[in-house]
Amino acid sequence: MLLSIRNADVSYGGELILTDVSFDIRPGEKIAVVGRNGCGKTTLLKLITGELSPQPRDSDDQPMIARTGDPTIGCLSQMSFTDENAALGDELKSVFAPVLALKARMEQLLEQMKNGGDEKLAEEYAAAEERFSYLGGYRYEKDYEQLYRRFGFSPEEESRPLSDFSGGQRTKIAFIKLLLSRPDILLLDEPTNHLDISTIAWLEGYIAEYPRAVVVVSHDRLFLDRVAETVYEIERGRIRRYIGNYSDYMRRKKEDYEQQLIRYNAQQKEKERLEALAERFIHKATKASMAKSKLKAVEHMELIEKPEEADLKAFHAMSRPKRESGRDVLICENLGVGYNDILARVSLNLQRGRKLGIIGGNGLGKSTFLKTVAGRLPKKSGKFTFGYAVDIGYFEQQMAAVGSTKSVLNEFWDEYPTLTETEVRNILGGFLFSGDDVFKTVSEISGGERVRLSLAKLLQTGPNLLLLDEPTNHMDIVGKEALEEMLADYEGTLIFVSHDRYLIRRLAQELLIFTPEGAEYFPFGYEEYERHYGKEKLQAADQLWKIDGDAGAKEEKKVPAEKKGNPGKERAKAERRRDRLEQLLAENDTQREALEAEISDPQNASDYVKLTELQGKLDELSAKADEYMEEWEELDRVLSSD
Repeated sequence: MLLSIRNADVSYGGELILTDVSFDIRPGEKIAVVGRNGCGKTTLLKLITGELSPQPRDSDDQPMIARTGDPTIGCLSQMSFTDENAALGDELKSVFAPVLALKARMEQLLEQMKNGGDEKLAEEYAAAEERFSYLGGYRYEKDYEQLYRRFGFSPEEESRPLSDFSGGQRTKIAFIKLLLSRPDILLLDEPTNHLDISTIAWLEGYIAEYPRAVVVVSHDRLFLDRVAETVYEIERGRIRRYIGNYSDYMRRKKEDYEQQLIRYNAQQKEKERLEALAERFIHKATKASMAKSKLKAVEHMELIEKPEEADLKAFHAMSRPKRESGRDVLICENLGVGYNDILARVSLNLQRGRKLGIIGGNGLGKSTFLKTVAGRLPKKSGKFTFGYAVDIGYFEQQMAAVGSTKSVLNEFWDEYPTLTETEVRNILGGFLFSGDDVFKTVSEISGGERVRLSLAKLLQTGPNLLLLDEPTNHMDIVGKEALEEMLADYEGTLIFVSHDRYLIRRLAQELLIFTPEGAEYFPFGYEEYERHYGKEKLQAADQLWKIDGDAGAKEEKKVPAEKKGNPGKERAKAERRRDRLEQLLAENDTQREALEAEISDPQNASDYVKLTELQGKLDELSAKADEYMEEWEELDRVLSSD
């Protein structure tokens, strides 16, 4: 176990955010943390980094945070720049200072050993070489080149000072520094925000192959499906652990709820039956003792709690436009879009009721296309025409950033002054603005709430063509799923730009793909795109991000040459050893589970000597399991290649 938290209550700003936290990070484990906005996910990350401490308890169950081997913890929010005037390349390479120092020391030790160095020098060299390998010393230059290129920086920008870069670019620079530093525990808070789909796909591969522990807070469901092997959910201040990826978590959560509800209802019925019997016979002398025994049975029941309904509040809206458009909704003929220069040319014919998803890299013209069609930008060339009776509703990213001193109520009401206050409040209630929420100023509410307010105002016009630019930005998972439901039911025509692949996969019936070579229309959905168009690109991209082995330092082990002799006998021997390794791994799992149960036992929570001893045994078993697994994989590969 790299890090273990027990009995932790965490307050922030005088408010209790998390209660009775139990959280474990194992070496190499990929963990997702999910929950609604404001539930305490970022607070949990601050607890892991040590920025926040659990508050003391009045009981004997005092909070505990145990770390094994002083693991390094890396978090994007903690990445800083040493010098604003430093060149980009120098700043990024500054993370390699420990690696370069070790390299210099190893070279020094080699020189000394050439002159007949003693055993201590050899031991120091071996230790330094092991650390050098762990830090990625044998491939740090390759890592630098791959990450630098993947995040879209050009060779010419290496010499530019940091002060020249925008806020978004500086965030990417900090991200590169974090990944290059290769911490033992990598903490990522919404890492896919503002990344295009190809970079997100690359990041998925990078994290899946990252040889150390990763904790991810994200609302990107497909990303969590492809990365996570453990999910912690925070709901109503409490945290619960699920094994598997995001889809596994959702399925298990639903099953647990249904099973507990069945057990709760069954117990309630039994309780009512016993109480009814007791009530019926309590006053009859011959049955009084039986009635009392029934009441005693009720008293001694271990009550099953009624499961809490999942926090699934969601907004909704009218899905039917005020009028129907003609069959042809939008026709583009070699439409050139851009600002100074043409970024892309678009040709398509979108028909009524269809849902067109727009994907592609940043800066290639996706939002520019929407702005051109919405009439916010002039076209550069070609032409576009709307069909009969097309009513446009346009949502752009900046709407969630605009503040106002008006209340939520007045912000909406000023646009629709003919409505009554009751009608306005009912509409806003459909977008989760209820009670005193409507009296908050627009500047006070969150980005996700501003998106909801903008959509409420937009959809009140009853458009039959919706143009949406990144509508799920700033939304939590529940909000995204609610928007998907609403847009899936929408009876008009939809064009939307998004990096949310779950949304695209769910809604898009056809795609417009922006690449450096231009815009390409694809008449099918996202899964079909991934199967055909995406496969080659992703396979080519694989070579950019895959890292080797434990720390990317060791070369791939070569399969030992087959010994001379009876091949059949050698194969049978290898198969027996593989079977034995499987037994050893199963026994190892059982022993580790027993130790983990002891470590988790509340009776041992304050016995630090015993916990240290148990953790030491657990670490030994984990190391042994790694050895068994490495040997098993080697044998399995040899046997499979025969």
